[in-house]
Amino acid sequence: MTNSTIERVIHVGHSPDPDDAFMFYALAHDKIDTGGLKFVHQLQDIETLNRRCLNGELEVSAVSIHAYSYLLDKYALLPSGCSMGDKYGPMVVARQPMTVDQLKGKRIAVPGTLTTAFLTLKLLLGDNFTYDVIPFDQIIAAVAEGKYEAGLIIHEGQLTFQNQGLHLVVDMGVWWQEKTGLPLPLGGNVVRRDLGPDLIARISSLLKQSIRYSIEHRAAALDYALNYARDMDRATADKFVGMYVNEWTVDYGDRGRAAVRKLLEEAYKAGVIAKPVQVEFVA
Repeated sequence: MTNSTIERVIHVGHSPDPDDAFMFYALAHDKIDTGGLKFVHQLQDIETLNRRCLNGELEVSAVSIHAYSYLLDKYALLPSGCSMGDKYGPMVVARQPMTVDQLKGKRIAVPGTLTTAFLTLKLLLGDNFTYDVIPFDQIIAAVAEGKYEAGLIIHEGQLTFQNQGLHLVVDMGVWWQEKTGLPLPLGGNVVRRDLGPDLIARISSLLKQSIRYSIEHRAAALDYALNYARDMDRATADKFVGMYVNEWTVDYGDRGRAAVRKLLEEAYKAGVIAKPVQVEFVA
């Protein structure tokens, strides 16, 4: 349990999604001793969190790996908390069956230009498409209603898009795996550098403890995560959580770290990001 004496408040940003909720369950419900740190959770969509971190607003936050490339001066990448797509990931879906080549020239609904989903779409199609940014949880409906010919979907939409009669055009995680032999690193957790090495180390340890606690107390953590499971029954939510909270999440490992570096190297080579990124993980 959390100590009664509050030493410092730490604002934590994460998405209102079952995988993030599952990951932070122990911290949100005082299941582990935080040693006087009080974690205040702020739930917002990932693109909003990306942009808040550009301004250094949050001490700790989930961010897209794409966004991380713009945050190096303010934030360090924590070794725990990643969302890794191992032969699965963001998807482009459409009302009618089509090929990747047929996506060229289309206007695609996307969940944000700092998302890793958008980065991989740029790697796939270059500048051969136009786009509108709309909230991630409105994309499937917008495509189903014919407002867009295709949409780039993230989060639980990867498991539910067929319920709206949509067709898969490309799974970016599969495409990336075939291209590089590596999993696709979608998101991670970052910590603000100005907290200093001692506090950063404490936060890093507590986040890892929280993830392990949820994995070890899966039923209780899943009960909490179901509060954020849009259009998912328990079995589907359990599957989704398993996709994005696993041993990769406890620690990237060597292969996960290599995947982050490879993704950002490819983004720089393709001109999607302007500068090469020296990826650093908190020790």
